[in-house]
Amino acid sequence: MRQVKTPSMRNRPYESGEIHLGDQISAALAWWRDAGVDRDFHDTPQSWLAAAEPEPAIAAAPAAPVRPPEAPAPTIARAGLPDDLTRFGEWWMTEPSLDGGRSADRVPPRGPSGAKLMILVPHPERTDEDRLLAGPQGRLLDAMLAAMGIAPDETYYASALPRHTPHADWAGIAALGMPAILARHVALARPARVLAFGNVILPLLSNDPTKNSDDLDQLNHESGSVPLLVGRDLAMLLERPGWKSRVWTRWLDWAT
Repeated sequence: MRQVKTPSMRNRPYESGEIHLGDQISAALAWWRDAGVDRDFHDTPQSWLAAAEPEPAIAAAPAAPVRPPEAPAPTIARAGLPDDLTRFGEWWMTEPSLDGGRSADRVPPRGPSGAKLMILVPHPERTDEDRLLAGPQGRLLDAMLAAMGIAPDETYYASALPRHTPHADWAGIAALGMPAILARHVALARPARVLAFGNVILPLLSNDPTKNSDDLDQLNHESGSVPLLVGRDLAMLLERPGWKSRVWTRWLDWAT
């Protein structure tokens, strides 16, 4: 007898009137639910009066480490700030708080009180030892002063920092109180004018951070104010001689 192959149940489509397996399961669950059986039951007997097991405690988050209070930022001591130019020079060379306790490699200011012009540079030259601006920048400055008609004995030479500091944090130095030290220095030196070289020292010259070197024409100090001109850094003038004409033009407009 020839065997007739029938299609498998998986591939055979449901015929009319046939109930889908999913519908059968849903109907069975509905019957038990209508009978009041809507919970899961176990064969193991359990005590209905037993106390409920406590829920496991949630581990508390580890406490944040307690940071010790930050020490106040060091500031430059002003209690013993001299009121005499000679003693200020001594203080400049020895005061521990002026340079974080470092006193080596400091260079003193030089020149007479009441000078015709005060020269202010950011810091001494790398090769300076006992004399401020004794290197290439000083020689360029001497030539400029000669062209301006100002003699060395009519000039007071000062630096904003006591030692060579090529990568100084000028905003941080200003926060330590250096503007007040500079103001006292200018007040004691009593120059007729101040010619500053280097825009980096602007935070020490003015309380207004929006002012640039062209807008800043007065330096306020304890006794009043003095005319101020801020020019390019002397080291940059050595590298770019063409910039000297800009300084010279501004000097002529300022000094006349």
